[in-house]
Amino acid sequence: MKKNDRIYIAGHRGLVGSAIIRRLQTEGFMHLLVRTHEELNLTDQRSVNAFFEGEGIDYVFLAAARVGGILANETYPADFIRDNLLIQTNIIDAAYRNRVKKLLFLGSSCIYPKLAPQPLSEDSLLTGELEPTNQWYAVAKIAGIKMCQAYRRQYGFNAISLMPTNLYGPGDNFDLETSHVLPALIRKFHDAKSSGSPEVVVWGTGRPRREFLHVDDLADAAWYLMRRYDSEEIVNVGVGSDISIAELADMVKEAVGYEGRIRYDAAKPDGTPQKLLDVSRLHALGWQARIPFDSGIRQTYEWFVANFSS
Repeated sequence: MKKNDRIYIAGHRGLVGSAIIRRLQTEGFMHLLVRTHEELNLTDQRSVNAFFEGEGIDYVFLAAARVGGILANETYPADFIRDNLLIQTNIIDAAYRNRVKKLLFLGSSCIYPKLAPQPLSEDSLLTGELEPTNQWYAVAKIAGIKMCQAYRRQYGFNAISLMPTNLYGPGDNFDLETSHVLPALIRKFHDAKSSGSPEVVVWGTGRPRREFLHVDDLADAAWYLMRRYDSEEIVNVGVGSDISIAELADMVKEAVGYEGRIRYDAAKPDGTPQKLLDVSRLHALGWQARIPFDSGIRQTYEWFVANFSS
């Protein structure tokens, strides 16, 4: 990649896209192309094709997606599968047709079967049933992976696919109806601290285990693999260790400085019992995560306070 290459970051306002922009800016790239939803509707094929035809794009980071936690997936299943299928299909096809040199597709660890052996190897894809609470999103992301592989096999299009674990960091979504577990906990504990509430209610039993990766680490991995990896095989991106939701809640409580109690609502769904990625392929490629989890949570909370708290 050269400093004057034209690089399109799809989803630049999101958690991942904004981190990728920060990473590329530190490398001195001069032509980072971005469009808001108002400027370019990625679910509209004609608009996406016109954009690619007119911009002379060299590289694409495909980070655009409709995302959310358990509640959002359960409430808007049609939106999740439709929008994600349209976005990725339009971008991948337009990138190929307009001779983009390389495309990086960002999937999700939720593509793996609910009860696949832990840690989750890339080879476990499509070996069992999906977790029902996010199956709509997962099916769309699996289709994106397969589309990248198909375009590579049939057309020789250089597309790679990364599967990040649960992400967090500056720019996250802290809306309690649509956010993932870590930003939702930050918001809950902050609101409880501000209002003087004696307890915070956490969905589920607290027993499920999750792995968390700082989004700036993901951006660094994406930058690293965009330059060094060329294969149709998917690559997990994570840290290789996990914690329980109860342990996470305790860490967020401490970072926020909340002094009340935590109550677990076991009537609410837990989701997948465990979701830990096997990152041996990533490590063999020469990359490892670097941001400690405790300092990452504190940094994320500080960003939230500076940008969203009242």
